[in-house]
Amino acid sequence: MTDSIEAARRFYAEELRFMAHISSTALLAAFATVPRERFVGPGPWRFRTMDVGGYWTTEDADPRNVYHNVLITLDEAKHLNNGQPSFWGFHLDRFGIRANDHVIHLGCGTGYYSAIMAELVGPRGRITAIEIDEAIAARARAALEPWPQVTVIHGDGSDMPLETADAIIANAGATHPQPSWLAALKPGGKLLLPLAPTKGLGRMAYITCKSEEIFEAQLRGGVNIYEFSGARDPGVSAQLAEALKRDQDKDVKSLRCDTHEKDENCWLHGEGWCFSTCVPVEVETFV
Repeated sequence: MTDSIEAARRFYAEELRFMAHISSTALLAAFATVPRERFVGPGPWRFRTMDVGGYWTTEDADPRNVYHNVLITLDEAKHLNNGQPSFWGFHLDRFGIRANDHVIHLGCGTGYYSAIMAELVGPRGRITAIEIDEAIAARARAALEPWPQVTVIHGDGSDMPLETADAIIANAGATHPQPSWLAALKPGGKLLLPLAPTKGLGRMAYITCKSEEIFEAQLRGGVNIYEFSGARDPGVSAQLAEALKRDQDKDVKSLRCDTHEKDENCWLHGEGWCFSTCVPVEVETFV
């Protein structure tokens, strides 16, 4: 059985390579190594497939069942799931977590993708995994014991002090970046943030710190994800939905945190932040 489970993991990673166009050998090795069944509770499992819709239950508790590109339900009443592997594989591949990085994982759930990231940063890196639900945080803490480079914290990642980090990844949909997240990024540090209105598809924001007030930004890929409750504003949500309806993410190049009046370059203008079509003015002075 052990050999067959390991073979299922390898096949799963190979399928994700094609489905998500993953080029990172380290990321593929992580998907082929981390035991997903450790993070999703005992089977049989409730699955959800986005193309078909609805939930269904596996016939048995064979752990090989979890090695498919499906959502695995953690709490059906809350619409909380383990996350689509191809979705996170696609974005993690392009986001580029490096060995020895300190990564903050906001909304870590039961910790599966925290473990994937732990494989990427290696034994000398660090993962700070934050989860607002106390019971789920406890599950993550137990499941992540084999990865000593991971620390699980029960708390609200939208409203707590954060250590400086090389990378921050939010595992839930926000309407806008929080000041504490941007302040925690080291120069050159990166934020992967699902921007999600209340209704309809959002976009994934790739944000790179160039200075305290200047960030590169790019929006890519559709996002339909669980809401980040503490990082949402109804007014901003409506403006985000309108911006996406207007032109998706046309020409967004930066996230400005300097004080300025809203003008024609402001794609989505908020209080203390603005997704802009302007090129970051200090981009050439930083390596």
